[in-house]
Amino acid sequence: MRRSAAVLCGTAVVLAGSLTAVPAEASTSSSAPSFQPAKVTWKKCGTDDSPTLQCGTVKVPLDYAKPQGRKITLALTRVPHTATKFQGPLLVNPGGPGGSGLSLASFVASSLPKAVAAQYDVIGFDPRGVGESKPALDCKPGYFNPVRPASVPSSPAIEKANLERAKSFAAACARKYADVLPYIDTVSAVKDMDSIRKSVGAKKINYFGYSYGTYLGQVYAKLFPHQVRRLVLDSIVDPDGVWYDDNIGQDYAFDARHKALMAWIAKYDSTYKLGTDPAKIEAKWYAMQAELAKKPASGKVGAAELEDTFLPGGYYNGYWPYLAQAFAAYVNDHNSAPLVTAYQNFAAIDASGDNGYSVYAAVQCRDVSWPRDWKQWEKDNWAVYAKAPFNAWNNAWYNAPCAFWPTKSLKPVNVANSKLPPVLLFQATNDAATPYQGGVTVHRLLKHSSLVVEQGGGNHGITLSGNACLDKYLAKYLTDGTVPRGHGTADAVCQKTADPKPLSTAKSALTAEQPAAGARGEALHGLLGFRG
Repeated sequence: MRRSAAVLCGTAVVLAGSLTAVPAEASTSSSAPSFQPAKVTWKKCGTDDSPTLQCGTVKVPLDYAKPQGRKITLALTRVPHTATKFQGPLLVNPGGPGGSGLSLASFVASSLPKAVAAQYDVIGFDPRGVGESKPALDCKPGYFNPVRPASVPSSPAIEKANLERAKSFAAACARKYADVLPYIDTVSAVKDMDSIRKSVGAKKINYFGYSYGTYLGQVYAKLFPHQVRRLVLDSIVDPDGVWYDDNIGQDYAFDARHKALMAWIAKYDSTYKLGTDPAKIEAKWYAMQAELAKKPASGKVGAAELEDTFLPGGYYNGYWPYLAQAFAAYVNDHNSAPLVTAYQNFAAIDASGDNGYSVYAAVQCRDVSWPRDWKQWEKDNWAVYAKAPFNAWNNAWYNAPCAFWPTKSLKPVNVANSKLPPVLLFQATNDAATPYQGGVTVHRLLKHSSLVVEQGGGNHGITLSGNACLDKYLAKYLTDGTVPRGHGTADAVCQKTADPKPLSTAKSALTAEQPAAGARGEALHGLLGFRG
C-alpha cells in the first residue's frame, strides 16, 4: 500500500461530471470474454547497473467486459534468464497503489543469488494508469506542493480548507478522466497481470509483491489460481480491512514507530542532546510542529510537511539518523536547513509524485465502499488522534478524496483460497504500513501458505534488504518451491537486523551518503510505493 492502504470517507457530494461506473459485479466476473494480447517485443534498454535490461509494452482492454473495445498500454521491463534451467516469468510489484515497477525488475534480479535469478525472466511493470503506462493519470498537478493546511483540524477554518482540497482533487479527476476512472482498480490490474502472462507465452506465472503488491497477489491468486506457480508476498495487506479499516490500523502502528524513533534518539542523547526521556523528546517534536505551523521553515516545511518528512521513518529505520539530526539541529541550534533538506529527500519518496497519488486514490476509492458521511470521518479520526496522533489526520486527508469520489464502489474480493501450490509469506512484527495482523490473516486464508516472521522488525519490505535469514527462505523457495513448515502462527522466525547507528560527525543530513542500516535496504525502500 502506498504509505498505507486506506482510510475513511465523507459526506456524499454530487460532483460536476460525475461518472457512470460499471456495475460492481462486472470487475470480478470470470465469465467475461477472454482476451489474447499480442506477444511482447522486447528491446534493449540496459543501464550501467542493469546491462541486460529489456523493455516492452502490451496493449490490454480498458474494460475487460469489452475485450475488443478501447485499449490501453502497459509498460514492461525484463531481465531475461541466463540459466539452462528456466522457471518462467517472475512478475514483481513494489506496491502503492501507484508505484512504478519498472526499476524493481533490475533490483530483484541483482539482489537475489545469481544462480536463482538466472532461472527466471524477472519482469517489472507499471500497472494501468502508472508511470510509463498509457494513459498515465495526473488529476491535479502540484496537489502536495507546500505549504498545505495543517493536518489536525483544530479550527473550522483548517477543516474547511482541507475538505475543499479533497473535494477539488476528486472533482479534477472526474473532469479529466471520466472515461478511465471506472477501470482503475485492483481487479482490473490483476487481469492485466494475466494478460502479461499470456503476452510472454507462459502457462503460469511466478509472482513477488511488496506492500499493496501483496494484495495484487492475493486477488490474482483468487481469480487465476491455476495460473499461479509460485507466490511470494512481503509486508502483507490485511484483506479484511481494505481499505478503510486498514488505514485506521496503520495510524496506530505508525504512531508506535514514531515513538520507537523517539526512544532511539533518547538512546543517543550524547549525539542528539534532546534528552533521555522518549516522552519528553516526543513533546519537543510536537512543539517543533506547532512552531512550523505558525512559521514554515524556508516557506516549505509547515506542520503537514513535517509529518510527511518523518513518515518514511516509519517505513524504514535507515532514515532515522538523518531525521534525528534534522530534528536536533532545529531544536538545539535553531537551524532549519537540515529539516528542509530532509523534507526534500524523504517527503518526496512518499508518493512517487502526482501520478502515483492519482492512481493511489483512483484504485482505493474504486475498490471498495468508503463512508460517505463526513461525521463518520470526524468521529473515527478524532478517536484515533486521541491515542495515536502522529499520522491520524495526515492519513485521513491523504485518503479524504474517497469521501467524494465520482465512481461507484466495487465489492471486496474474498481472497480465501485452497487451490494454490505452497505460498511464501514474509511479515515483520512491528511493520507500520501493513501491520502484523495482515500476515496472520493471509496465512489463515491461503491454505497452503507458510509465514516467515521477522521478530521485532519494524521495516516495511523486509526481504532483499539485508536480513540473511529471511533471504535464505526466499532463495530456497524460488529455487525449488520449498517452504518452511512449523507449528503455531509462524512457520519460521528470523530475528530483526540491528537498528542503525547515528551518523558519524563527518556526515551530515545534507550529504547523499547511504543510511547506516545499509545501501541495500535504502535501495529497496526507494523503490517501494509508500502508503501501501
